[in-house]
Amino acid sequence: MARTRVIGLDIGTTAVRAAQLEFGPGGPSGKGQPALVRYGEVPIPLGAVRDGEVADQQVVSQAIRQLWAVQKFDSKDVVIGVGNQRVVVRELALPSMPMAQLRSSLPFQVQELLPMSTEEALLDFYPAQEVQTDQGRMVHGLLVAAVRDTVTANVLAVESAGLRPTMVDLNAFALLRGMARGELAQRTVALVDIGARVTDVTIVAHGVPRFVRTVAQGGQDATDAIARAINASASDAESLKRQIGVGFAVAPELQDASDALHTVARNLVETVRNTFVYYAGNNPGAGIDVVVLTGGGAHLPGLGQYLSSASRLPVTLGDPLASLSIARTAGSREAYAGRESLMALPVGLAFGVAA
Repeated sequence: MARTRVIGLDIGTTAVRAAQLEFGPGGPSGKGQPALVRYGEVPIPLGAVRDGEVADQQVVSQAIRQLWAVQKFDSKDVVIGVGNQRVVVRELALPSMPMAQLRSSLPFQVQELLPMSTEEALLDFYPAQEVQTDQGRMVHGLLVAAVRDTVTANVLAVESAGLRPTMVDLNAFALLRGMARGELAQRTVALVDIGARVTDVTIVAHGVPRFVRTVAQGGQDATDAIARAINASASDAESLKRQIGVGFAVAPELQDASDALHTVARNLVETVRNTFVYYAGNNPGAGIDVVVLTGGGAHLPGLGQYLSSASRLPVTLGDPLASLSIARTAGSREAYAGRESLMALPVGLAFGVAA
C-alpha cells in the first residue's frame, strides 16, 4: 500500500525548523502510526523574521537552503505556516452549502467582520459543526483572514530557497493537528505556543478548534527587558533569563533582572488567563481541562507553575512525538529529549496535508 511523506516547515523568529513525517495507507487520518523520518533546525539572526513575517528574505532563504543541505530532505514540497497579529480568526456561522461554494462566498459575507478589505486578505473557513436553526441549516466554524502581504513574504522566502509551498496553514491549526491527538483528542485543551515574539492560544474541544487568539508577546520580550534593566548583551540576558526563571529567589545583584523578567511574565500570563476567562464566559459548562505549553518560551523555569496557579488549571509541556514512531533516519528518541515542544509546529504543519 502507498505511503506518503510530508514536510512541515516552520519559519520562526530565531530558527527555521522542518519535520518530515511518513504516513501509511489512509494518510494522516489513517489507522497506522505516523513516523518522524527527518528533523532539523537552523538558527537565524534576530530581525530576519519580525512578528511571524519574513523581513529579510535573503537571510531566511539561506537558512532554509542550509537546513535542506544538512538534513538531506528528499522532497522540495513543503507545508508552511502563518500566524501573527495580521491574521484574524473570528467565529462565524454561515448557511450550509458545499465547502467549495461556501469558501467562494466568503468575500461577500465577511467584510464587516474584518479590519481589512477582503481584496487585501486571503480567506478561509474551518467548519466545526452543522446545526438546524430557524433560518435553516447553518455551519458554525472559524473564519481565517490573513493580510495577503504577510503570506506572500513567507512564500517568497521559501520559493527563493528552491522549495515549493504546497499549502499555507494557520499555525494555530497546525498545533491542533500535531498536539490534540490520543488522549488529548478526547478533552478540552488550551494549546499555548510561546514563540520569541508571538504567542498563539488555541482552545480545542474534542479535536475541534473553538477559539484562537494571537498575542504579540513572547520569550524574546523577556530577554529584551532583562537586557535593558541591567544593560546586558542579548546573549547574557538570555542566559540570565534561564538562570533566574519565574517565582524563584535570587541573589541581590540579580534582583533588577528578576523584576524585569517577572513583569513580562506576569503580563503574558495575565493575557493568557484572561483568554481562558473569556472563552469560559462565552461557553458555559465547557471548561478547559488542561493547558499544553509548546514553543521555546515554554521552557522558562517556573512559567508553567505560574500559569497553573493563575489559571487554576493543570499545565504540562507538549510532546508531539508521543504519538509518532521514530525512523532510523531521524536518529534516536533520546536525541530530542527536552526539545519536543519546539517541534510541535513543524510536526503539526506536516499533519496539515490532511486538512
